[in-house]
Formats: sequence, structure tokens, C-alpha cells
Amino acid sequence: MGSTAASSAAAADFSAAPVQVTFDGLLFDMDGTIIDSTDAVVKHWHTIGNEIGVDPEVILQTSHGRRSIDMLKILSPEKATWEYVRHMEGLLPKKHGADAKEIPGARSLLDDIIRNNVPWAIVTSGTVPLVSGWLGVLDLPKPEVLVTAESVEHGKPDPSCYLMGRSRLDLGDENSPSQVLVLEDSPAGIRAGKAAGCKVLGLVTSHTVEQVASAEPDWIVRDLESVRVVKTEGNKVTLEFRDGLVSKTA
Repeated sequence: MGSTAASSAAAADFSAAPVQVTFDGLLFDMDGTIIDSTDAVVKHWHTIGNEIGVDPEVILQTSHGRRSIDMLKILSPEKATWEYVRHMEGLLPKKHGADAKEIPGARSLLDDIIRNNVPWAIVTSGTVPLVSGWLGVLDLPKPEVLVTAESVEHGKPDPSCYLMGRSRLDLGDENSPSQVLVLEDSPAGIRAGKAAGCKVLGLVTSHTVEQVASAEPDWIVRDLESVRVVKTEGNKVTLEFRDGLVSKTA
């Protein structure tokens, strides 16, 4: 968890009563939701920023949850090609693999949903080389359905990626009665999930409580240690959210 997010979470009231909700499928963001590669990404963008002549701190202020190619279209259009993006992102886990770790609770939650045959997918702003590299380095399970930066024309907060995740899991669209949960840490991703007609669980792992809350997720928790599988029936899964953020308006 980033230091700003951690200090923000420490000052907030995470003591809401447990809530149980049933879903037809789960769509996970990756960075900040399943893994924490903050230290690696900081080093990565410093390298790229120096290479393209842009202050790395400027990039880091707005890059989280957004596709690299969308950032480069603004900062260095000549570098905004899939060949370059896939190459540079593929190097990240190889060079900085020791700087990434699991988000607390991620592995056990993924193991539980896989064991119970719950439909799930990863929907990320990263490219295939980045995603496969991180999952390999951390030995985390690979989903049968993977939506990456290359999969859609527009990145988050556009809902295309989450709509594609729903479609590939046969969970309908934003007008479907299917109850789909998006698990996200970035405001851009939270907004994308909501626009795709999903319920959204916001994690305070990379942004402050205020930033996460501003995107209006349905529930807010510190990390995935607050999420557990209660029961499964058919392909449906009932999750319990514990130690959620207490709303100031409650």
C-alpha cells in the first residue's frame, strides 16, 4: 500500500458491520487490486520519463489505472505504439520483479473462487506481457478470461474493458440483470466498473480514502483481507465484506 493511501486509511473508520452480497461473476483489476507493484512502477516510469524527456513525477501523478499508451499519446506521441508499450511493459517484471508483492488477501480469495468454479476475469490497463510477467513472477493464478490494454480501443474510465469482461464471461451488459462485482483501487477503474453496470468494491491500496470515495464505489475496504467467500450455489457466489468504510453520512 502506498504511504499516502496507508496514512489515509489509518485515519478513516473501517468498522462497518459485515455485508453479504451474491454475485454471478467477479471482474478483478490487477495492479493495486491483486498485486502491489508501486515501487516497481515508480522505477519503471523514472526510466521511461528520462528516456522520453518527461518529468517522471508528472507521469506518476496521473498514470495509475490508466493505459501506458494513453499516457504516451499525451506525453510523447511518437512513442505511443503498441510495439513500444508492450516492449517496455514486458521489461518491468523482469527488471523489477523483486519490488512487487501481493495485495493482502488476494491469493486466498482467488484460490477460493477458483476452487468453487466462480466465473472470474482480470480486466487491466496493463498489456499482456506485463500481466503474464507479474502473474508468473508472483506465481499467482492465471484467469481463463483476460482483458488487457490491447483488448479495447479506449482505456479506463471508459467502460469498454469491463463490458468486454462481462461479455466474455457470458454475464450480459450494463442493462443485464446479472449481478457482477468489479474489484478496483483506482478512481478511473471504479468509474469504468460503474459505467459498465457493475457493483464496485473499492480498495484503499493506491489512492486516499477520499479519492476512492469520490468515484462512488458501492463499498470501500482496505484490501482483500476484508473479502471472503461465504457460499457458492451453481455459478453464483456470496461474498462477505468485513471492516468496510463507515460512511460519514451514515
